[in-house]
Amino acid sequence: MDTSTHNLTALFAQLGLPNSEEEIERFIDSHRDLGRSESLDEASFWNAAQSAFLREAIQEDSDWAEIVDQLDARLRS
Repeated sequence: MDTSTHNLTALFAQLGLPNSEEEIERFIDSHRDLGRSESLDEASFWNAAQSAFLREAIQEDSDWAEIVDQLDARLRS
C-alpha cells in the first residue's frame, strides 16, 4: 500500500521536477497560461512520461488525482 503524502512537493518529485516551494511557484508562474480548452496532460511543457503519468492519474482516479487537479487549477488561474 502506498502511504506517501500526495502534495505538490511529492507530485513534482514524482514528475522528476525541482520540488522546493520556490521552484514549484516559479514553475506555476511560468506556465500559468494553460488554455481552458487544453487538457493538463497535453501541455507542451511536459515530456512524454510526465504527460502519461498525469493522464493516468486522472483517468484511473488514482491517489494522485486530487493533487493533479489542484495543479491543473493553479495553472489556469
